[in-house]
Amino acid sequence: MRDGFISVAAGTPKIRVADCRYNAEQIFTLMREADKQGVKVLALPELCLTGYTCGDLFLQDTLLRGAEEGLQTILEATRNLEIVTALGLPVWDKWDNKLYNCAAIIQKGEILGLIPKVYLPNYGEFYEQRWFASGSGVEHGIELCGQHVSLCTNQTFACDTMPNLVIGVEICEDLWAPAPPSVELARKGATVILNLSASNELVGKADYRRSLVTGQSARLMCGYVYADAGEGESTTDVVFTGHNMIAENGTLLAERRFATGLTVSEIDVDRLIHDRRRTNTFTFGKEPPEIWRCGFTLPVEETRLTRYVSPSPFVPEDAAGRAERCEEILRIASLGLKKRLEHTGAKTAVVGLSGGLDSTLALLITALAMGMLNRPASDIVAVTMPCFGTTARTKSNAELLAERMGATLKIIDISQAVRRHFTDIGQGMENHDVTFENGQARERTQVLMDIANQTGGLVIGTGDLSELALGWCTYNGDHMSNYAVNCSIPKTLVRHLVAYLARDNAEKDEALHDVLEDILDTPVSPELLPAVQGEISQRTEDLVGPYELHDFFLYYMLRWGFPPRKIYRLALYALGKTYTPDVILKWLKTFYRRFFSQQFKRSCLPDGPKVGSAALSPRGDWRMPSDASAALWQAELETLESVHF
Repeated sequence: MRDGFISVAAGTPKIRVADCRYNAEQIFTLMREADKQGVKVLALPELCLTGYTCGDLFLQDTLLRGAEEGLQTILEATRNLEIVTALGLPVWDKWDNKLYNCAAIIQKGEILGLIPKVYLPNYGEFYEQRWFASGSGVEHGIELCGQHVSLCTNQTFACDTMPNLVIGVEICEDLWAPAPPSVELARKGATVILNLSASNELVGKADYRRSLVTGQSARLMCGYVYADAGEGESTTDVVFTGHNMIAENGTLLAERRFATGLTVSEIDVDRLIHDRRRTNTFTFGKEPPEIWRCGFTLPVEETRLTRYVSPSPFVPEDAAGRAERCEEILRIASLGLKKRLEHTGAKTAVVGLSGGLDSTLALLITALAMGMLNRPASDIVAVTMPCFGTTARTKSNAELLAERMGATLKIIDISQAVRRHFTDIGQGMENHDVTFENGQARERTQVLMDIANQTGGLVIGTGDLSELALGWCTYNGDHMSNYAVNCSIPKTLVRHLVAYLARDNAEKDEALHDVLEDILDTPVSPELLPAVQGEISQRTEDLVGPYELHDFFLYYMLRWGFPPRKIYRLALYALGKTYTPDVILKWLKTFYRRFFSQQFKRSCLPDGPKVGSAALSPRGDWRMPSDASAALWQAELETLESVHF
């Protein structure tokens, strides 16, 4: 439960229709198994204590008494269990002389509340209105199993020891209705919705059911646990397959069909609260009705993670998804540049070409934009500017790339200009400090800007999102441009975009494919220090850390607002086989130190297109004072050396 994770499960017991004693045993056995697995919140199917398919037996006193006795058996058998469980049973309300299809929320032998079903299907194979009354508007207490219990649709269950865990409940058809009860429950604070269901199987229905569950979890920014009836229900006319699902904010975390037992995963309620907090339309509109809130407690402990956490959150791991993502990003970025070229009437697009990944991607995007404008690639001015650290490999690749793309190539050796500048300011050539490096970067930017003036063009920026996060750019050097096409593309994704275009050109232009592949194989480097025996002497990831780690840190810090402790834990979980804890912590400290200290570079960034949910534009996505203190984050980082997960 620390770090916002709560272990949840959807369970399907194997039942016997109308055999409440047997079903009660199956239910409390499943509850005990869930408790052994560390589950804290469990949803079971609709009417599972009797069976959903009892038909007119629901009108028999014997069945209704059996259901109450079965619930009493479960309460006594699980009196020592902390697990919060929602299970389905029919409840006869003597107060208003109606029978309700209910979810009972129980914990440690206590009934926390009863939720009656609101929408009763009476079409096709369903005829619930024959026996049950709708729970719409019902708000009163009843006696059940010797306890006074609230019977109410508008109630939630809040954990006192984990404030962001608030449970809401709806039953099967409630989700299918135009206005599901879960909408108002979520607007009043419910972060996890449990759905007790008995949805029979039909060809194609599973896809629709899945889309409902994932869609509702996305719309409500909630966790959604869907427990379906399965084996043991009557097959007189229909079949139930136990289609259990756990979703979080549009993502399906776990799913099972055609099986009984437990489907388990972890919902991150802190992540959900962060998204609601940043989305100010979540609570917009007419004030929802008053919601009754019942409190409960859970022991505060570490939740064992079983859900998948991608080591590369910006990059889809399946080939088809990756290709689709690449195509979409390239189209968005090139459309952004197309508009800027049209609006300014620019005659050329000027790209500084180093032979590295970022400038290669910028050139490729610029070529796509020119194609959209039906303009020749020769309107792109590709400028390569060798200096002290440039290797023959990167210089050759830059020239070959410009040639194969059909761009206008300019080769301008800036070494003499930089030497003259160093003489002017008294900078010794043997002193390879930050002035030595940044002097070259600023000279290159001056050349690009002046060529843009000469040709009536715009300078296209090449810096990526990861570099901006770390401040790995020279202020008023490669930091500056007229339009920055890579500004919201992280480094791990830059590589895949170039690889995607390399594959796309494998048959069309073998020479272009080959040069792109060699660029992909070249170590990432600014090439600002002299080469050693013709080889790159300055490797970026040796200096600032692996971009694989920094992009992971950036995603969870920027997109989800996670604190250092949680990011560290997730990094250990997702990347612990690749990096040791000491290495992860070292670079996490570097990430926070650089992120805070380098904000001044991000506060004056040029325009550029947002392509994903994480971006650092000072005009939209990230507005942070350049002099903000990192003390709170650094203090938390210092505590992590002694933390073990």
